[in-house]
Amino acid sequence: MDSKSTRDTTYEYGKLFARQKQLPKLPVPDLQHTLAKYIESLEPILTKEEFSQAKRKVEEFGQSKQAHELQQRLKARAAEPERASWLEEWWNELSYMGYRDPVIPYVSYHYCFNDDPKCTRPAERAARILSGAIEFRQQVVDGSLEPEMLKDEPLCSHSYKYMFNACRVPKVPSDYCRTVSYQGNEHIVVIRNAQFFSFSFKRDGRALSVQEIEDTVQQIVEAADSEAAVPVGILTADSRDSWAETRGLLAQISANVQVLETIESAAFILVMESDRPVTREEFSHTVWHGDGRSRWFDKPCQFVVCDNARAGFCGEHSMMDGTPTLRLVEHVIAHALNLPASKPAKSKVEFSKLVFHTPPQIVSAVKSAQSFFAAGVAKQQLRVLNFNAFGKEGIKKLKCSPDAFVQMAIQLAYVRLYGRPKPTYEASMTRKFLHGRTETCRSVTRESILWCKAMDDPSVSVSIRIKLLRDAMSKHTRLVREAVEGQGVDRHLLGLRMLVKRGEQMPSIFEDPSYSYSSHWFISTSQISSENFTSYGWSEVTPKGYGVAYNIRNHGLLVHIACMRNEHGLNSDHFAQHFETAACDMHMLLSGTAK
Repeated sequence: MDSKSTRDTTYEYGKLFARQKQLPKLPVPDLQHTLAKYIESLEPILTKEEFSQAKRKVEEFGQSKQAHELQQRLKARAAEPERASWLEEWWNELSYMGYRDPVIPYVSYHYCFNDDPKCTRPAERAARILSGAIEFRQQVVDGSLEPEMLKDEPLCSHSYKYMFNACRVPKVPSDYCRTVSYQGNEHIVVIRNAQFFSFSFKRDGRALSVQEIEDTVQQIVEAADSEAAVPVGILTADSRDSWAETRGLLAQISANVQVLETIESAAFILVMESDRPVTREEFSHTVWHGDGRSRWFDKPCQFVVCDNARAGFCGEHSMMDGTPTLRLVEHVIAHALNLPASKPAKSKVEFSKLVFHTPPQIVSAVKSAQSFFAAGVAKQQLRVLNFNAFGKEGIKKLKCSPDAFVQMAIQLAYVRLYGRPKPTYEASMTRKFLHGRTETCRSVTRESILWCKAMDDPSVSVSIRIKLLRDAMSKHTRLVREAVEGQGVDRHLLGLRMLVKRGEQMPSIFEDPSYSYSSHWFISTSQISSENFTSYGWSEVTPKGYGVAYNIRNHGLLVHIACMRNEHGLNSDHFAQHFETAACDMHMLLSGTAK
């Protein structure tokens, strides 16, 4: 526990954590099985010469004493009684806390909620959302929330400890997550027009009513709109090293220490955005990052409400993946829809304005961060495809896995757009294991490539195309299932590489260009299934690639495609058009209407 944390995240209680001790630890896969799968994953993305060389190095490594020694070290690490997961420490450090680029847009993700036609006042929408979030938080705090289940298996609840009253804090060379006691920190921070306010959501032992929250939020909006302030929140969008340095300067002023404390210890953040987004793309940009001035991007949970009462959620990714926050926002949305008509507020709720002291050095840092942020988000090219031809139900009628179907549509779209496949990542959840997070499913396979080529080869019959497609989807489904069981390639290879000691020769398998290339994700994908969103997404993970987030709804698909505007000539609109065409071609093929 960090010295500035006041909550012990090893302490577990209540229903939410009752089954933690039943969870198995993340396994260490069989070495030869991993190496065989790794070789298989390389073949469709390398030239024959590159593949021959890479295969030889992998096989040499598999037969070496060093490989056996590294595998034994990994098994020993996994067997340590006090270690929940052999991967956790490395993964959190390498993927998140040690990552020095800004969290926005490169780490954070967002959900854009469906509109609520019965709720047209932004303060009312905010109050209804906050009421549900407060209720959900209370269930986490008192342990009454049931653990998530995957069929009849419980999922790890560890990440729920970082949902509320937590904050990422910048530090060189690596950030940390600070958690504070739930008791005594029952307050929300509201941000509007670059200004910060705080109020307690409990009074006399009870949660505030929806009307009390609405009245308070409305008063805050009016107060914020009557003044201006230096937008200190933009500093959280700076590079992590720059933000760490500036935060140190802020903390040299005693008044700022208390402001930072109030923000970082808050249950969560409410952002009252002045924007009125109309299109799906405008909506995504607003919820995801806005103009950066009225945000605190280090908080794991930020609810965003716009001036036209549209609303969403922005999440900081370092300690939680999307499934816990998806559960949170689904609860919030259902709660809001089921609330009775508001009653007059019982009394006025006091709120406090949080004022940063900003000497010239801080003002200069803010201006620099604003320019840095503006340049970064201006590069983000975004398209949200609302595909209504069919969805989960229609795909299932074709006797296909919806996820495998969408993944093959992504592959076909990319191959048609660029002429060849590139390494593709699909996140697969490993929360059936203690402190599990994700494993990689490598979506490009020999089977997927044979099918992609066949789809535009007039000499290949419809029946052969169908067989190849079903083979490719079957292979993908098997790879996902193995990844969920902790039997992927990438995390195991990472573990072996991390255990090469200082002074030891790095195995040639890791120095071969195919290793870095095959894990350079030109397409990074992940999926959810919800009827409550108009968009969901995040950024690309490489300047040369796309971030493709897809929501498989019952009767449609929402596909959020992000890429950079840069010298590589990527185009999210073109990718979206090819995806739509590919999905329709697949449906026609499998439904028997293809010519």
